[in-house]
This record gives sequence, structure tokens and C-alpha cells, in this order.
Amino acid sequence: MENMFWLGILGAIISLLFAFLQSRKVMKFSEGTPKMQKIAAAIRQGANAYLRRQYKTVIKFYIIMVIILAVLALTGLVSKFVPFAFVTGGFYSGLAGYIGMKIATSANARTANAASESLNKGLTVAFSSGSVMGFTVVGLGLFDISVWFTVLKYLFHCGANEIATTMVMFGMGASAMALFARVGGGIFTKAADVGADLVGKVEAGIPEDDPRNPAVIADNVGDNVGDVAGMGADLYESYVGAILASFAISAAAGYGWAGMLLPLLLAVVGVICSVIGTFFIRTGEKADQKALLKTLRTGTYIAAILAAVAAAPLTYFIMNNMGIYVAILAGLVAGCAIGYFTEYYTSDTYKPTQELADASSTGPATVVIGGISLGMRSTMAPILIVGIAVLVSFFAAGGAGGFTKGLYGIGISAVGMLSTLGITLACDAYGPVADNAGGIAEMAGLGEEVRERTDALDSLGNTTAATGKGFAIGSAALTALALLVSYVDIAAGKMAAAGKVMDITLVNPPVLIGLFVGAMLVFLFSSFAMSSVQRAAQSIVIEVRRQFKEIKGLMEGTADPDYAACVDLCTRGALKEMVVPALSAVIVPIITGLILGANGVIGLLCGVTVTGFAMAVFMSNSGGAWDNAKKYIESGTHGGKGSDCHKAAVIGDTIGDPFKDTAGPSLNILIKLVSTVSIVFAGLIIAFSIM
Repeated sequence: MENMFWLGILGAIISLLFAFLQSRKVMKFSEGTPKMQKIAAAIRQGANAYLRRQYKTVIKFYIIMVIILAVLALTGLVSKFVPFAFVTGGFYSGLAGYIGMKIATSANARTANAASESLNKGLTVAFSSGSVMGFTVVGLGLFDISVWFTVLKYLFHCGANEIATTMVMFGMGASAMALFARVGGGIFTKAADVGADLVGKVEAGIPEDDPRNPAVIADNVGDNVGDVAGMGADLYESYVGAILASFAISAAAGYGWAGMLLPLLLAVVGVICSVIGTFFIRTGEKADQKALLKTLRTGTYIAAILAAVAAAPLTYFIMNNMGIYVAILAGLVAGCAIGYFTEYYTSDTYKPTQELADASSTGPATVVIGGISLGMRSTMAPILIVGIAVLVSFFAAGGAGGFTKGLYGIGISAVGMLSTLGITLACDAYGPVADNAGGIAEMAGLGEEVRERTDALDSLGNTTAATGKGFAIGSAALTALALLVSYVDIAAGKMAAAGKVMDITLVNPPVLIGLFVGAMLVFLFSSFAMSSVQRAAQSIVIEVRRQFKEIKGLMEGTADPDYAACVDLCTRGALKEMVVPALSAVIVPIITGLILGANGVIGLLCGVTVTGFAMAVFMSNSGGAWDNAKKYIESGTHGGKGSDCHKAAVIGDTIGDPFKDTAGPSLNILIKLVSTVSIVFAGLIIAFSIM
């Protein structure tokens, strides 16, 4: 078993090669007219400039953290490998997002031009672009894990248990980069979006993506730096975190090399199944939202079914325990079920979003109330699904006879859920490309039929994005449980060595206080993210109003707006505002641990996981439903564009923007970053805690 881990490198090569071929496929399509090429170049330039400045800011944080981790390593409080792995995790997480952003900014005009020929061609270009992101994330994740495993085993001759407990700490670098990317990109994109909508659509009464709107380029740049680069870093972290958590639990369960090999090979099999699933993504010219959803669902379901079939012999020959196979199936089924219910609550082909659109007839207040209610109601299904998956995984894997064996079932269930991430993320990443394509079609003055096709693809993208976020949040809950178990196992050993007692009963005050602090952190973090969007958006609103007022001929279309001013404002605002939310995820668990001890940290992790899961689902689904209710009205219902109903829906959509694209999706990273920070700093906390 121990000599088969090279298959992880093979899976990485297959995934990255397919991503390369898909990028070549995208680049063969034409960018369209000179005007389309000029608009696409402006979006590309703005996205590149933002990411360069963001990475310069993040590097400062990484330098400080590496110094801290190096000091801890020298004092024996963390593994000597952690500082280096922290850097590689962050590097690959950022690289995954960067590559996804590069292909997305090359595919937007190509998608718009392809949509001028047919709906299927537009879908093909956008989805192929998304698949570059999906398979790059998976390939880089497998590569990072496999290389570190090889280094630890063959260069430093570490045993299975040492490798497993050491590698679980590596996720901190990826999580930190993911949080900066998600929060910073989310602030940028939603500041531009809110500013463009409030002044352009609501006050000035001009269409979405109208070239007269000074914030329109910034809005399209934001789609790429937030919904593509940020999402890529986010899902990279989720994917790697699930595999590493299962490594750690396999050590505690006594499964050795076999327990570590299974999740790695599941990921490799998932790559192959995802590649096959992509060939089933196609649609007809007159497809409606149901048909478009069906074609994407067909591809993801086929990949999941193939993965389920392939996992059976894999589990039998590696573990000789088919109960573990049931746990893998539970994760796969749970992922598909969460995706379905997210579609149900956010797609305008189903009753909840249609009823939300109906609420617009009585004004924005009822739209807002209805969206909040919908989001709260939508938390029930994912929580029940994850709860059932946990129970099935735990007992099927042998939890009744051995507690740690049941916990391994939960960890491997998360890997099963994420095994087909290549195609799942492709469906998610396709959405921002379609959104950009619609903006370019509007700004370049393409025909009405082109805008109808890009709107159809964009509306589908809103649903797939919500599905992707639900999928990421669901996997985060399972992974967080696995990381919590890893923390308990690691902390228990260190506490015993220090002569301290672990007491994680609810009546123990540090545990109870930790629970409250964890719940508070979720609300505090969400508040930071939301208020950051508010402040950044205010500056955009003021700037857009100024340009409409001072640039003569702008509204008449005889003068050009200053797009660069809005892009620069969003960039400066996002970089300034992303620091406090990101640092809170690192600082709070350390301070809590130093005051309340390891017992208090366990309470903190429980509070963050439970509250964060529910809050993330609520915010993501509310925002997705508000957005699609607006698009449903724009398709011709309730008076269509420009009607009072449409203006009310725009208000709801504007409120939902920071819900679904900033605070909501960032919470699943918060859950795991708090866990990995706690694991990395466990030695420091136990050595110097007050309690």
C-alpha cells in the first residue's frame, strides 16, 4: 500500500492535462468584434491589476506567519515542516484562483461571440472555461498532497501516523489564502455591483451593463476576482482539507497506509469520472432554464454515479470493509441532494423564487422579507442531509464497535462528496463567465437575441453558483467535524504529556463559553464582511453619481465614463477592508485558547461549525433567490424591465449581493481555517493557557 501513493501524481497529471486541453479549446474561439475585444481587454487588465495588488498585501501576512511558525517549530511546539507547507498551501491555493481568473477573462468575449451563433456554442465556451478552473483546482491539490507525502516518507523517512498528523496542519496555508481571496474578491465585486445597480438601474433607470454606467467595467472585473479567483482558492482549500482530515483520522483509527491511500485514490478516480461527465454537457437552441439545468445536472450525476461504481472495488481491495464504501456513498448522495435542494430554493423554475418575484408587486419591503424567510427555511434540508450523512457514515464504518473507525467514516464521506469536484466546480465557475458575456454583449451593442441567450446562461449560472456554494458549505461541515476530531486527538495527547485533563462536557464552563464565542465569531465575521461591502459600495455610489452629474453628454451616450476610477476605488476598498475579517479567523481561536485552554477551543470549534453552517446556507440561498427573482421578472413577468416590480426586485438583489458573494461563501472557509489554526497552535495553547 505504501508504495502506491505515486498514483496521486498520476491523477494530478491527468487533471492538469485535461485543464490545459480545455483552455486550448476555449482559445480557438473568436473574441468577436474589435469593440468586444477592447471591452474584454479592459476587464482583463482590471482583474490582473487587482490580483497583483491583492497578492502583494497577502504576502506581508504570509511573511509574518512564517516567522511565527518558524519560531514555534524551533521551540518544538509545531512540526518543523509546517512553515514550509504553510507557504506551499497558500501558493497553490492562490495559483488555482489565478489560473481560473486568467481563462475566465479570456473566455468572456468568446462566450458572447459564440452565443451570437447559438445557445449551445455559448454554453460550450463558458463551461469549457469553467472546467479549466475545476480541473486545475483538483490537479494542483493532488499534486501538493502527493509531493509532500513523497518528501515526508522517502526523504525524511516518516511513518504513516507521523505523516498523517503532520499533514493535517498543512491546510492552514491554503485556508488563509482562500479566506483573503474570497473576502477581498467578494468585497470588490459586490461594491461594484451594488454601486452600479443603485445608481444605474434604480436612480438613472438605465439597463444592467449599460456602457454609460461608470461602474460597469468594475462590476465585470469583480465577477472574475471574486466569483472565479476567490472561488478557486476556496474550493482548493475544501478539497485538500477533506483529504488531509481523513489522513489524520486514519492514523487515530489505526488504518495506517491503507486508510490514507483510499481517500487519495478516491480523488484520482473522481478526476477520471469528472472528465467523462463533461462530455454530456450540451443543449438545444431553444432550451429553457429547466433544460439547461438538466444538462448540467446530467453531467454531474453521471460523474457521481461512475465514482460510486468505481469506489466499490477500490474500497474492497484497499480496506476490505464495505461499510466504509457505504460512508463514501453517503457523501456522494449528500452532495447531490444538497445541490438539488439549493436549486429548488434558488432557481426561478421552482415555486420559492417565483413566489419571491410575486412579492415584488407590493414593493421592496416584501421582497426583502420574503428573501430572508426563504433563506432561513432553506437551511433545514442541508442540515438534515448532513446530519443523516454523518449518522450513516459513522455507523456504517464501524462506529458502534470502535469510535475512531466511525469518525474515519465521516472523514471519508467528505472526500466522497468532493471526489467529483472537477465537474462540480466547472458548473459553478461557468456562471461568472456567462455573466461577463452578457455584460460584453450589452456594452458592445450585440443583437437582442444574443442578450437573451447570455441572460439564459447567466440565470443558470446564478443557480449553479448557489449550488456550488451549497456543495462547498456541506463539505465544509463534514470536513470541520473531521478536523474537530483531529484537534481533540492531537490536543488530548499534548495535554496528557503536560499533566492536564481534557473535559469536553457541556457543563464545563470553558467549553460552554467557547460555544458562545464560536457562535459570536460567525456573526462578527459576517458583520465585518457586510459592512466592508457597504463602505466600499458607498464610495462607488458617490463616484458614479459624480460622473453622471459632471461628465456632460454621458447620459446621452456622446461622452465616455471614467471606468478606471471605479476599478481603482474598488481595488483600494477591497484591499483595505479584507484584512480585519481575515485576521479575526486567525486571532480569535488563539486568544480563546490562551484564555480558556484546549477545552474552550473545542467549544469554539463546535460553535463556529454549527452556527457557521446554518448562516452560510441562509445567506447564500437568500442572495441567490433574490438575484434569480429579479431575472425572472426581467424575462417578461410582472411588467418586465423598468417596472415597479423590477425596481423592487433590484433592491432585493442588491441586498442579497453581499449575502451570497461575500459573507455567505466566506463562512465555509472560516469554519475550516479556525479548525486548522487551532490544530497548528495546539502546542502553544496547551503550554501557555491560563486554564
